[in-house]
Amino acid sequence: MSFTPRTARHTPFERRTTLMANTVIGSSIVIDGEISGDEDLVIQGTVKGKISLKESLYVEGSGVVEADIETQNVEIAGRVTGNIVASDKVELKTDCRVVGDIKAPRILIADGASFKGNVDMDMKER
Repeated sequence: MSFTPRTARHTPFERRTTLMANTVIGSSIVIDGEISGDEDLVIQGTVKGKISLKESLYVEGSGVVEADIETQNVEIAGRVTGNIVASDKVELKTDCRVVGDIKAPRILIADGASFKGNVDMDMKER
């Protein structure tokens, strides 16, 4: 009799973002407060409060964010409630849900993404 271990199935987005980021907030973690930093961050769990990063934020399919976000790039596959300000790009993946205003020079919204809010692509004021 042989035993073959089962591996967790992750989407290509989840595999790529987890490998790229130095910091991962796991799916069972809940943070209530303010997060700031100079490196990429992957959220698989829940964050409430405020997120301010100099690099990129990745919210995976299991991720739930109830916070205002300010960063360079944001990729969302999970749920975000709060305003987003990105100096480069915001990307809403298929099946994500975002409620809040987005301010960024580049915005990509995939077919199947849910978005409720306003978009401001004029970054001259910033």
